[in-house]
Amino acid sequence: MTASPRPSGVPYGGPGGRGAAEAAPPPARFAFGRHTWKEIAHLLANFPASLVGFVYVVTTLALGAGMSVTVVGLPLLVAGLAGTRVFGRLERARARRLLGVRIDEPSPMYRRAGSGFVSRMVAALKDPVGWRTALYALVRLPWSVLTFAVTLTGVFVLWPVLPFIARGMTNVDRAMVRGLLSPDDALEARVAELESGRGVVVDTAAADLRRIERDLHDGAQARLVALAMGLGLAKEKLLEDPDAAAAMVDEAHGEVKLALQELRDLARGIHPAVLTDRGLSAALSSVASRCTVPVKVTVDLDERPAEAIEGIAYFTVSELLQNISKHSGAKSATVDVWRAHDRMLIQVHDDGGGGARLDGGTGMSGLADRLGAVDGLFVLDSPAGGPTTVTAELPWRRRRGASAGSGRAGGEPRSREARGAREVGKTRG
Repeated sequence: MTASPRPSGVPYGGPGGRGAAEAAPPPARFAFGRHTWKEIAHLLANFPASLVGFVYVVTTLALGAGMSVTVVGLPLLVAGLAGTRVFGRLERARARRLLGVRIDEPSPMYRRAGSGFVSRMVAALKDPVGWRTALYALVRLPWSVLTFAVTLTGVFVLWPVLPFIARGMTNVDRAMVRGLLSPDDALEARVAELESGRGVVVDTAAADLRRIERDLHDGAQARLVALAMGLGLAKEKLLEDPDAAAAMVDEAHGEVKLALQELRDLARGIHPAVLTDRGLSAALSSVASRCTVPVKVTVDLDERPAEAIEGIAYFTVSELLQNISKHSGAKSATVDVWRAHDRMLIQVHDDGGGGARLDGGTGMSGLADRLGAVDGLFVLDSPAGGPTTVTAELPWRRRRGASAGSGRAGGEPRSREARGAREVGKTRG
């Protein structure tokens, strides 16, 4: 997929972590418009704002650094950095109001710190936002003196070309604000992504636990209770009516078989034994054999991935094949799993009627959330009329104790001709 170019005049989010839409200012004109007056006001306010920031940063940080050999030095330095964050927030608000620069506010200083006093102090001393704001306050003073003098002079002498001069100087201001007052993009985005992924993992684990409890309570547990009652009655009738007792024991034997089958199905839903023992190729072949349409499975992996990644890949394919059985109306399907550098790719294709959506109630959104929680990717291509292709990416993580070149995953042959003998196609129902 390729991104289409942004049409001119459409709001955009520029670099530096701008989450809100930011529109480019209109071209400068000889006539003094609203944007020009805002830029002039910003340039005139630069000097007093920068002077206050410069004095604060030099006083607090120099005093804190100079007294760092004492008990109060480091806490004073931490307080100074916390104050620079306040200064940065005010400057971002001023740039947003007068220059139209939209920048997300950084996360709180102690968001990722521990609960202890020392850990919070270390996090504050390593805070990149505070240090970059301090640098902003230092470098802005000489620039603000220049812009204040030029703008004030231009109001009286250079007013015909002042809009163009103001635009050039405020563009430098915009670059400074974006470069020094924006959040740490990669870190902030990563923190937000991990927090979202953690919530998904917790919710998924809780839902799985409730499902297991419900299946045990409604299925195997109920059968075992009935089995215990039946055996108790058979024990009472053993001497009085041996034939009736034998019939009860035979019925209890049937209940034992059903309970064992339900426990096997439940264990397969938690983590199938074939996946642990034989790897992803055999496990996916087993899943494909239970699908109601012929499925061709190809697994091309040099080695087995980490247990967690292997499990997510298995359950992703299992859920997709269940959707094919229930909703697609397909006549055939294929499953391909391979490794590309540090990613494991899964592609499931069927020739059904298509029309699948992430919000269609078929569990697609849940799969996308699960993959996103581990830095994965889920792409659905299902036009009306078909076919449907689902591509999933997972990060490749090596299994503990595995060595490079330790063999194909699950005994998978190396050549495509040999792998063809391992591909599965089976129809049921």
